[in-house]
Amino acid sequence: MLPFFIFVTVFLLCAYLVTRVKKEGSGNWVQFFAKGKEAGFTAKDMEQLRQLVSICNIKEPISIFRSQKQFEIIIRSMINTIRMSGERNDPSIDLFLSKLFDYFKKIEMNAAEVKSRISTTRQISEGQVLRVLVPGTGVYKSEVIKNAGQYLTIARPINSKLTTALQWHGIRISVYFWREEDAGYVFDTDVVDEVFSKGISSLKVEHNDSLFRTQKRKSLRVKFKRAAFLYTLNDDENPHKLETTPGLRCMLNDISDSGCAFNINGQAEAGLRLKVQFSIDRIPICMPATVRSVDYNQDTNSSLVRMEADPLPIAVRNHILCEVFHMREDEDEELPFRILEEEADSRMNTVKEAASA
Repeated sequence: MLPFFIFVTVFLLCAYLVTRVKKEGSGNWVQFFAKGKEAGFTAKDMEQLRQLVSICNIKEPISIFRSQKQFEIIIRSMINTIRMSGERNDPSIDLFLSKLFDYFKKIEMNAAEVKSRISTTRQISEGQVLRVLVPGTGVYKSEVIKNAGQYLTIARPINSKLTTALQWHGIRISVYFWREEDAGYVFDTDVVDEVFSKGISSLKVEHNDSLFRTQKRKSLRVKFKRAAFLYTLNDDENPHKLETTPGLRCMLNDISDSGCAFNINGQAEAGLRLKVQFSIDRIPICMPATVRSVDYNQDTNSSLVRMEADPLPIAVRNHILCEVFHMREDEDEELPFRILEEEADSRMNTVKEAASA
């Protein structure tokens, strides 16, 4: 009796999938669900994804897992559904949108990594900031002055905490640098000569065609020029609480779902616990974080401060990722609400049904 029951169950499941394919257009839904499971989505997530694929009329469902463009269509559809329905504070919908952003970020970062990574010092851009390690002496700050010809020319390294002059010619150094939108790199090289280049006291160092790629970036950052307020954080307070009084003014430089960078007058210190408060689309954002690095400019008495954020509430993180991936709402966009109201309600009900399945 049991084998017959299993046979009937399998038969009905296959019939259901065949009927669905015929009803909703071509596309291999079996492969779609298998690929989604491989990508880390749950069965409930996949049913929600299936609904979105159908709504967006994507002819080849499995293509969303390999195409940034196709997956972006899915996310935009989800955001528009939330927007038109007016239901912005549903935890289950926020969680599903967060999963979509996580996967989109993954495929975008993988594509960017292949495109942006370098393998030799001959590919380092002029102006690249460097950290120079001299064994037994200390760490110095420098930058690339010129990268052409047989040698790499870097500014004479400086360390304000060390007063003893160093004879650079002939010594071996280790150099570390972080490439924006890429990763960190390390290489060893020998100082060939001390020279003046472009009117700057500099060093000529040997090229190295075997760069070692260190820590990769964990998130995508975008330029974000926006005024913000800074507040110090105490251990006994809620770090995500929105402040109602102005704090110390600063200017944001970039932003991601895992942190930000800002410019401020004076000199800051790594390790400080701060929170930065700003707005996106008139919605206040509070980002508690720890200062990880500071680039101080003595000439202007200003600092570029980079902070690593604490884990953010899902709704806040989603709102930031809308900015990072340029999926913000267009405030000037005119939506025909009377026409779309019924469609929005229908789409939101479909998503909710899938979420509760």
